[in-house]
Amino acid sequence: MSTAPTGDPVWLVTRFEEVRDLLGDKRLGRSHPEPERASRVTTAEVQDGPTGSYDTEVADHARIRRLLTPAFSAKRMRMLSDYVQELTDGCIDQLLVEHADAPDGVVDLHAGLAFPLPVAVICRLLGVPESDHAYFSSLSERMANYAIGEDAHRARNEFSRYMATLAETKRAQPGEDVISDLVRAQSADPDFDYADMVRFCVGLLFAGHETTVNRIGLGTLFLLTRREQWQTLTADPAGRVNATVEEIMRMGAPGDLGLLRYAHTDLDVSGVTIHRGDALILSVNSANRDASVYTDAETFNPARPERGHLGFGHGAHFCIGSNLARVELRTVFATLARRLPGLRLAKALDELEVRTTLTGGVTELPVTW
Repeated sequence: MSTAPTGDPVWLVTRFEEVRDLLGDKRLGRSHPEPERASRVTTAEVQDGPTGSYDTEVADHARIRRLLTPAFSAKRMRMLSDYVQELTDGCIDQLLVEHADAPDGVVDLHAGLAFPLPVAVICRLLGVPESDHAYFSSLSERMANYAIGEDAHRARNEFSRYMATLAETKRAQPGEDVISDLVRAQSADPDFDYADMVRFCVGLLFAGHETTVNRIGLGTLFLLTRREQWQTLTADPAGRVNATVEEIMRMGAPGDLGLLRYAHTDLDVSGVTIHRGDALILSVNSANRDASVYTDAETFNPARPERGHLGFGHGAHFCIGSNLARVELRTVFATLARRLPGLRLAKALDELEVRTTLTGGVTELPVTW
C-alpha cells in the first residue's frame, strides 16, 4: 500500500504483467461502490477520484464504445490521413517562414506544430469550432493542473458548461461529427444520462488533443537528444516511422502517476489481497519499463525486438483513439524527418519548462535547423 499525493491510501501496481492483467480485469472500474469514501489521488480534476455510476458503469461503457467505435475505426482514420498530412505540411511551412525571419533561427515546435495539429484534428472529428481552441485548451490545462487547487475543479465545471452549450447547438443543427452522434444517441436512449453524455464529450475533447500534443513533444525530445536515432529515421522516414512511434508510445506515456481504478470486489494480486473499494494506480510508465519484459528497458530504441507496450492501455478499456494517435504521430515524425533532417534542439533539456499537469510535457520546444 502506498500514499497518493493527496495523502489517501492507494495500491501502486508497477510490473508489466500485473498492470496488463488489471487493465483488462472486469473486477476493477472507474466508479466506486461508496464514492464518498473513495481515495482521491490528485488535486487536479482529471483522475482525481471515481467517475460514473457503480451500478451502470459496465453498461455505460459498452454503450459509449458501441457509439464511438465507427467514428474512430482504422478505416475512418485512414480517410483522415490526407487532412493530417495537409495540416502537418502547413504547420512546417509556417515554421520555415518563422525560422527565416527569426534573428537566431529559433522557432517553437510546440506552439507551431505539436499543439495546433492535434487540436485541429480533434475539432474536425468531434465537430468543435476550431476558433474555440484557445478557450478549451486553457480549460484542459487548468483541469489537469495539480498545482492550482480548487481552480482545477472550477475549470471542469466551466468545461462542462461549454460542452453542454455546444451539445445543444448540435441538437438544433446536427452535423456529421462525433458530438452530433452522441447527442442523437442520448435523445433516443432514456438510459443514456445527459450528464454522462456531457462528461464523455469533455473527456473526448480533453484526451483527443492533450495526450497527442505531449507525445509529439516527448517524441521530439527522445529523438533529438539521441542523434543516432534521429539520423536513422531521417535516412528512411517511411520505413522507420512506425517502429519509432511505437517506441515513443512505450516510453512516452503521459504523466507520472498512472491509470486510476477501484476494486469492485475483493481480489488477489500476486498474493496481495485488494479489498472492495480500494484504489489502485496502474503505472503504465513503470510497466513499459519493466526490465523483465524489455531489453535495456530505459533505453529509447525503435529497433528493439519487443514490440508490445501498454501505451494505449489494454483490454476493454484499450484507447479508442489509438488509430487516430498513430495517424497523427506517424505523419508528424515522418514529415519532420523528411523535410527538416537537420532539426536540433535550441535549448538544453534542463532549460525546458515542464508542465505541472497530469499529462506532463513541456511548455515550449525551441528548435532550429
